[in-house]
Amino acid sequence: MTRPPDAPSATANPQWGGRFAEGPAAIMKEINASIGFDQLLWRQDIEGSLAHARMLQHVGLLTSEELIAIEAGLKDIGAEIENGTFPFSEALEDIHMNIESRLSERIGEAGKRLHTARSRNDQVATDFRLWVREAIDGLLGQTRALMRALATRALEFHALPMPGFTHLQVAQPVTFGHHLLAYVEMLARDCGRLADTRKRLNESPLGSAALAGTSFPIDRQMTARALGFSRPTANSLDAVSDRDFALEYLSTLSIAAMHLSRLAEEIVQWASGAFGMVRLSDAFTTGSSIMPQKRNPDAAELVRAKSGRIAGDFLGLLTVMKGLPLAYAKDSQEDKEPVFDATRALTLSLAAMEGMVCDLQPCPERMRALAGSGFATATDLADWLVRELRLPFRTAHHVTGQLVSLAEARGCDLADLTLEDMQQVEPNITAGVFDVLSVEASLASRTSYGGTAPANVEAQAKRWLEELNATL
Repeated sequence: MTRPPDAPSATANPQWGGRFAEGPAAIMKEINASIGFDQLLWRQDIEGSLAHARMLQHVGLLTSEELIAIEAGLKDIGAEIENGTFPFSEALEDIHMNIESRLSERIGEAGKRLHTARSRNDQVATDFRLWVREAIDGLLGQTRALMRALATRALEFHALPMPGFTHLQVAQPVTFGHHLLAYVEMLARDCGRLADTRKRLNESPLGSAALAGTSFPIDRQMTARALGFSRPTANSLDAVSDRDFALEYLSTLSIAAMHLSRLAEEIVQWASGAFGMVRLSDAFTTGSSIMPQKRNPDAAELVRAKSGRIAGDFLGLLTVMKGLPLAYAKDSQEDKEPVFDATRALTLSLAAMEGMVCDLQPCPERMRALAGSGFATATDLADWLVRELRLPFRTAHHVTGQLVSLAEARGCDLADLTLEDMQQVEPNITAGVFDVLSVEASLASRTSYGGTAPANVEAQAKRWLEELNATL
């Protein structure tokens, strides 16, 4: 008679089979196993095991010979995984038990001693922190590379006028370089959040064991130093159950992805026929299956979409963790896939955005035309009335509004009104008002710190490039 597919198998997991006479049901094996995704932790698992083994030998829980065998065995296992010959087993559930079982196969009893004074609970917490720490270092490098690309283009176009928007309506002229540097500032804050996350996660759970610590005379300071952690965790319950570092990491990635999405959205708009402000080459666009004229900014659109995916990864893990009592629960196994997924998505998004920033070419004449549209220098007129005629700003605002209405009724720009036209609204206006109504004059006047004056933008771009070149 054939056993149903969900019936227990005949062999229990050899790593914990002493308590269980039979193995798990097939569906239990499938839902319980994480080896399909936590293979990514293999380097960190070997690194943590080496540090643990060396500490065990240091405190007398392993002999020198056993340590030598363990080190050689783990090195060979690493080579097997790298060359694709390692025999991963779903029955062994996860990367930790797969490596430990393989080690015992290769070196015998010495391999079975490796798990002394540790649990999978502190082992996975350690491996995961090591992985996230390494991912942060990679993302910091990528983010700074994108910042440098933005600052380079900002310096190139520090004086190129473009429309500045509020409510997606033309508001005041700015320079293209100023606009690009706004994203440099955003990404700099993302780097700060990544660095802060790295600092907080950089504590070693190794030696916390299952939840209560261990009775063996271990040296947690030694393993923490060996793994590059600043200190061991201070509470064993918290150490094995904490996933704050993963949540903070995903939160930081969500904010960074949101910033990339905003820039991606602007590139989509700028490249559209309605705006016509930039062009992307064939390298970052696609065509249409039926409309031969189309040049679609698909790379930007996909970066924009991935921000939702990354935010979903954060919310998913936050929901998993919200109801867990101390200490470890199997729910925490759901921590890795969202972290791995979000990391892949942001890594790809950063690379694509850097490529687009380097690739895009502005359309200067179109940018200049739009920069002066929609009475964009109206604020400059109001400022002139305050500065030259000493009008209260609210009065100047009202006068300017009347002049805008007059120009709109006549179908012309403010600069096309005659002096007599303007004096009908405010008799004290002089010909000097026309000096402030051009786009170039508007830009040059915005000299306050952080303003869009071309000289400001040039200085800020150079400052950022100097700083970024020192870190890359």
